Amino acid sequence: MSALTESSVLEALKTVHDPELHKDLVSLGMVEKIRVDGARVAVKINLTTPACPLKEQIEGEVRAAIGRIGASEIEVHFGAQVRAPQNLPLPGIKHMVAVASGKGGVGKSTVAANLAVALAQDGASVGLLDADIYGPSQAQMFGIQAEKLRVDEHKRMVPIERYGIKLVSIANIVPPGQAMVWRGPILHGTIKQFLQEVAWGELDYLIIDLPPGTGDVQLSLSQLTRLSGGLIVTTPQDVARIDAERAVDMFKRVQVNILGVIENMSYFEQGGQRTHIFGEGGGRRMAEQYKTAFLGEIPIALSVREGGDGGVPVVVGAPQSPEAEAFRQAARNLAGQLSVQSYLLLPMA
Repeated sequence: MSALTESSVLEALKTVHDPELHKDLVSLGMVEKIRVDGARVAVKINLTTPACPLKEQIEGEVRAAIGRIGASEIEVHFGAQVRAPQNLPLPGIKHMVAVASGKGGVGKSTVAANLAVALAQDGASVGLLDADIYGPSQAQMFGIQAEKLRVDEHKRMVPIERYGIKLVSIANIVPPGQAMVWRGPILHGTIKQFLQEVAWGELDYLIIDLPPGTGDVQLSLSQLTRLSGGLIVTTPQDVARIDAERAVDMFKRVQVNILGVIENMSYFEQGGQRTHIFGEGGGRRMAEQYKTAFLGEIPIALSVREGGDGGVPVVVGAPQSPEAEAFRQAARNLAGQLSVQSYLLLPMA
């Protein structure tokens, strides 16, 4: 077998394909560095997101490909660069994802909070906008109810930072318990301020927690910016799914791509036995019906409720729990969908 060279390693890596983009790592420009020292090879692969859901699979295939050409010692290092669309939705923000359910009570805000933190834990720069003006809950979920938003020297609101994300909520502006008795034009102006007059900085992802229903806030978002896509949260039973389908229809009417479905409260597990309290498979069937991705199912667990009430999302408070792992996998699947979408929208060379 001939001596290893950077060129031979590069040729070997042409046989390794990104499982989601279905092209080889070399043509995708993901091979950043190759170092060869005799039979020792070190490579650095730049993924399309730090929350890559198939990182272990890629590593295994990279090792196998290099091993086949005679390397006896292989180091695989990863970097990540979230790909942005040609035109950013807002300056510095690569992707904006709206989380919707069509109704209240299905845990949409809990899902949005844990997805945002999970993405940040994987190394992404993340913001969270609580767009539920009438019923904001993110301040409670992050334990920042007592903090107030401040403004910088440019008179822009400065997000509150907690658990690695930047958070903006109306709850950190108005007194606790004050009702927002606002009509559409005021809601529109507030959403515009939250998008355009906040010092978000550079973000890979801005997660937007929408209010229940399909009304003024949703319309304002579609008019004020270009969303990367919408994420649907449902529970398994038909009553929740019917309302979630209205959220799908809303996104279609305003020409927002559906990134996938997450099924929350999928089952309760105790002693290895799963009980499907709200039925089984509704979220997966919905994803199949609308030909979109099924991003994951989140179990019912006391730790999720305690985390929300206590201001410590479960991915922080109980990171080794099955429910935290379910949120992390759903976040990675979401990041994967955004990577695929970004690649498909890139201009052809």
